[in-house]
Amino acid sequence: MKLGLIAGNGRFPFLLLDAARAHGDEVVVAAIKEETDPEMNAVAARDQRVTVFWVSLGELSRLIETFQARGVTRAVMAGQVKHKQIFSSIRPDWRLAKLLLSLRTRNTDMLLGAVAKVLKDEGIELVSSTVYLEPLLAKPGQLTARAPSEEELKDIAYGRTVANAIAAFDIGQTVVVAGQACVAVEAMEGTDAAIERAGHLMESLAADGDASTLARDLTIVKVAKPRQDMRFDVPVIGVHTIRKMQQVRATCLAIEAGRTLVFDVDTVRSLADEAGIAIVAVEQA
Repeated sequence: MKLGLIAGNGRFPFLLLDAARAHGDEVVVAAIKEETDPEMNAVAARDQRVTVFWVSLGELSRLIETFQARGVTRAVMAGQVKHKQIFSSIRPDWRLAKLLLSLRTRNTDMLLGAVAKVLKDEGIELVSSTVYLEPLLAKPGQLTARAPSEEELKDIAYGRTVANAIAAFDIGQTVVVAGQACVAVEAMEGTDAAIERAGHLMESLAADGDASTLARDLTIVKVAKPRQDMRFDVPVIGVHTIRKMQQVRATCLAIEAGRTLVFDVDTVRSLADEAGIAIVAVEQA
């Protein structure tokens, strides 16, 4: 079977590519110039079943035409494409420009849903990004040696209320909480930047002597959208997430069971345990 892979940044595209190859699929990779790791070329050079072509974010027509020319009728999106890119200097081709003009809003769901419809109209079905990676979806319960403290559980409960609200509006999927107060909300800048912003804010409060009224420890809460389309924008955590938490001295991470991908779970667990970080996967209410 032949699979088209629209590759964003991070390790997700490589993990999905490995899984597809393990299933015996031939994979045609559309590597996004502004996002995909150049290492994708080296992967293709090692396996004749993998071909890579590079496409700009603005080249929707070229993406479709190349997939069609290679006989791709099923495709998957894997890896982040930063939402802020649609406001960058990319030059959309006629097809993408027409699509953007037709949107009522330019949030992630609206934009990617419209792209999925265009692909389907051209004979290319976009399938779930977890199609080969279901074993990596978080199981309910505690993922680390340490369980969340009583205060962290309060932060998780509050954070999930806030995160579910912003996710419903497709603003972001992550909030940072301390002492049942919202320190940072993810928007177009992405999860890592939101965590960094929370850390900088707490550092500035401490420097000003104003941190006494707010717990210093940060809890990260990440949720899926209420009507999460598993074809794109699925929540993901991995080693980089734990490293980022260590940088800002965050002590707890709550994710959503069954709808969050955990990459390199053994390493994630080991790093979190070493840092005293609690990770828990919470079932959707």
